[in-house]
Amino acid sequence: MEIGKFKNFKLLYVEDEPNVRKYAMSYFNRIFEHTYEAANAIDALKLYKKEKPEIIITDIQMQSLSGIEFIKKIRALDKRCQIIILSAFLDTKYLLEAIGLNLVKYLTKPIKHDELYNALLECISNLNENNSNTIYFSDNSFFNIEENKLVYENKIAKLTQKELELLKLLVKNKNKITEYHEIEYHIWYDSIMSENALRLSVKKLRKKLPPNTLENIAKLGYKINFIK
Repeated sequence: MEIGKFKNFKLLYVEDEPNVRKYAMSYFNRIFEHTYEAANAIDALKLYKKEKPEIIITDIQMQSLSGIEFIKKIRALDKRCQIIILSAFLDTKYLLEAIGLNLVKYLTKPIKHDELYNALLECISNLNENNSNTIYFSDNSFFNIEENKLVYENKIAKLTQKELELLKLLVKNKNKITEYHEIEYHIWYDSIMSENALRLSVKKLRKKLPPNTLENIAKLGYKINFIK
């Protein structure tokens, strides 16, 4: 078992049966550093909003709020969270409801270890693939490097050429400050960069990003803030 694959991710497990939950958590705690558990979907939703786990494993039949309704609420907030559903039986009604919820797996109980482990590996693979091409500024705002596509609050934002070039440069330097001279060299390579021209481009770009995403570092340059 390649435990290291899971270390950097958070998992939330939702199960209303205490003994089942205890047994499963003993397994999840061995491979994940950060795990959270909930006995019902309402508590799980509160935990999700607080901890932002990348992976959710949930039972489908629970009191107060079903697993399907819980997932619908998660999907309204987060399109990239990896979700695995567990069910005591294969129910066509639930399957049809689950089709549009972008699930990784729908597993029937009793859960086989190999099936669950392979589903978790698929979750990690999806997350790593998403992380390599997409930079998230919030749960519903991101920039896809490969497609040069900026999405703000789940809507595609139109960028001018200079805004696109500036955003690409900032994302490329996402772990450090992009200094003024570097911006001038890469963005205003065919002309002289004026202070007003830079400020105007930054102002326009800021309007297409979540608040506090594009940060000015006094006398140095700019820095992009992201969640993943």
